[in-house]
Amino acid sequence: MRLRLVATDLDGTLLRDDRTVSPRTRAALDAARAAGVHVVPVTARQPLGVRPLAEAAGFDGWAVCSNGALGIHLTTGERLFEEPVAVEAQQRLVAALAEQVPGLLHVSVRDGGEGFVAQEGYAALATFEDHKRDVSTMSGHALAEVLAEPSLKLIVRHPDLGVTELLAAVRALGHDDVALTHSGAPFVEVMAAGVSKAWGVARLCERLGIDPDEVVAFGDAPNDVELLAWAGHGVAVANAVPEAIDVADEVTASNQDDGVAIVLERLLGS
Repeated sequence: MRLRLVATDLDGTLLRDDRTVSPRTRAALDAARAAGVHVVPVTARQPLGVRPLAEAAGFDGWAVCSNGALGIHLTTGERLFEEPVAVEAQQRLVAALAEQVPGLLHVSVRDGGEGFVAQEGYAALATFEDHKRDVSTMSGHALAEVLAEPSLKLIVRHPDLGVTELLAAVRALGHDDVALTHSGAPFVEVMAAGVSKAWGVARLCERLGIDPDEVVAFGDAPNDVELLAWAGHGVAVANAVPEAIDVADEVTASNQDDGVAIVLERLLGS
């Protein structure tokens, strides 16, 4: 394939389990950039959670954050696109869901991923790893305040229900004005209708004049499935969930074993 853009998930894919970038992976990313290939992190994280990795991975260009809802340049801060969930859509979803599943807690991620408006009580459930944010910064707000402005991503969480059961409950509502996924974290992630990692990377590729068949994508989680299916060459790491493996064109080694680097070395060598 003619490789012009690498779209890679971070947690569970590019990063090792200790959230570091291996020397081999860094060398492969550098080789891609040296060959004129765009290397784009595509993640559920917000820019706040990508910046600490920028130096280790060499990320200094475009990033697709918030499961595809935000395209941002990590050096200039330019926002290429930002597609939030409408206030009416999130209010309607939360009201309907509350009737089916009492005790839910919510967060509105907004303002280009910098704003984090959490419902009172949410911080008690959270850890740093959930959102790559210091829990002590998660001040509590009334639900009406959480839902009062559009959300780049709306978080839906329950103290006891697992994410698979919760996702099924949200999907059962049949609301077609939102998109639903999860990234392996203990909550459902709600985006605007049609938004996914594939949608976000497609928007970026339009800007750069790159065709889908010139993109190699890497992922491991349910929120990577659309991207792996969309890209010219979709690659699941060995530790990926079955639905990601099913749609991938190739399965590489795990995130612990430099799976991304192995594929890039081969593609760049050819």
